[in-house]
Amino acid sequence: MVDVAILVSVGRHPASGQARRAPSDARALELAFGLPPGRRDALHAGDPTNPALRDYLGMGLERLTVLAMAEGRDPTDALAARLRGLSPGIILTGNQAEGGEDSGMLPYVVAQALGLAIVPDVVAIALDAEGRTAEVVQALARGQRRALRVELPFVATVHPAAPAARPSAFGPARRGRIEVVPVDAPPDAFLTACAARPWRDRPKRLSVGAAGGGTGGALERLRAATEAKAGQGRVLVEPSPDEAARAIWDYLQEQGMQPR
Repeated sequence: MVDVAILVSVGRHPASGQARRAPSDARALELAFGLPPGRRDALHAGDPTNPALRDYLGMGLERLTVLAMAEGRDPTDALAARLRGLSPGIILTGNQAEGGEDSGMLPYVVAQALGLAIVPDVVAIALDAEGRTAEVVQALARGQRRALRVELPFVATVHPAAPAARPSAFGPARRGRIEVVPVDAPPDAFLTACAARPWRDRPKRLSVGAAGGGTGGALERLRAATEAKAGQGRVLVEPSPDEAARAIWDYLQEQGMQPR
């Protein structure tokens, strides 16, 4: 059996701004439920009284450990120390939080502190029979997938294309236990130097030229997008190998594609 640790955060609804479970972290927890039975430790760093944390318990967790710290503190050292004590085979987390810095760097900083490899944008994990390696499916651009074989232990961030998280049930959410562990965490230097304010959607400004001008009219923009530009190349008819090679070399230099 392989022990799994899941790092979860408190999300923020994009429309209402209400606290909720972070969708990517919920998918990470769902991915952990799909692995063979083993110890599952869910960790959160922040306010243990936030009601959104019980949404994770409602997914079937019996216990959620909260490293209690004030807002604006750096949780990386506390999380790394806790994970060293747990020594899990796999550490799962979402690829980006909702609220705060939203930089997506926390998994990388934790992996560096633990000296572990990190696999980003994971959508599926399958363990071998011995529990020493894992077959990991990684999401790529344009819907492509890549299969990797990774030795345990490792850190993985979960892609939004991973299986959707199950709904949170009211009963398990009330019965689940939140274990509070007070920790000392230093202030986040970046957040201390920033001023946070609610984001407001503002209309984009459009730079429109004068009527009938050469840059602002809709007809000119359509013509510029659809007209084919005249080619500036030259046609070689039955060239010698040296002439053909020279022409190709000159073209590559014009395009900035010469070897370095």
